[in-house]
Amino acid sequence: MENIKDKVIVITGASSGMGAATARKLAGLGAKIVLAARREDQLKALVNELGDNTMYVITDVSKRIDLDNLIQQAIAKFGHVDVLWNNAGIMPISFFDEGHVDEWDRMIDINIKGVLYGINAVLPHMLERGQGHILATSSVGGLRTSPGIGVYSGTKFAVRAIMDTLREEVAQTIKVTTIFPGATQSELGHDITSPKIKALYGNLGNMPKMDEEAIANAVVYAISQPGNITINDLVLRPLGQTR
Repeated sequence: MENIKDKVIVITGASSGMGAATARKLAGLGAKIVLAARREDQLKALVNELGDNTMYVITDVSKRIDLDNLIQQAIAKFGHVDVLWNNAGIMPISFFDEGHVDEWDRMIDINIKGVLYGINAVLPHMLERGQGHILATSSVGGLRTSPGIGVYSGTKFAVRAIMDTLREEVAQTIKVTTIFPGATQSELGHDITSPKIKALYGNLGNMPKMDEEAIANAVVYAISQPGNITINDLVLRPLGQTR
């Protein structure tokens, strides 16, 4: 874990769930953390908990200007950025015949454009330094799809394609890691409005789920590797999840 101490790590979607759990773990290992999300009250509480080597920037990842500002603020505070984890995402899944087009748009804006805007904001800085690490959260839904998750899965397949291509383009200098979580205890899916999804899956509470610590441990594993080692893909499922 020596490779984590004093690293400057920016995390989107950091106000709760996987992002917050990972921030706590990384801060405990001596990293300098920049927390990004929309909910200022939760960001403030987390900064107060984690201490002086932590800051927050209110960020809506669907807005390019917000991601540019996030990276600029991180550099202004800590001098540089070592790691960016594009973690923010939403999952209001539904069937196509329900026509939840507004939700489709939001998933595309946050799950895809948010990753692209984050890459665009930090990549010139990392290339100039000749080092860096970019991570993004896809999903096991980015490896295969099933009825009711077509648009969400499409956004996560897109993240996979974006990150695979980024890796090929910058493999000489920048580490690139994609996380593919299975069902996890988090707020993801709390905004599901589809009656058909609710009838089919209920509140999603009965399926096997991982603790958020599992994702935090995976991110720590990827970030802590020696300088000449890059972990490209990490797939995690709770025991009992088959898809």
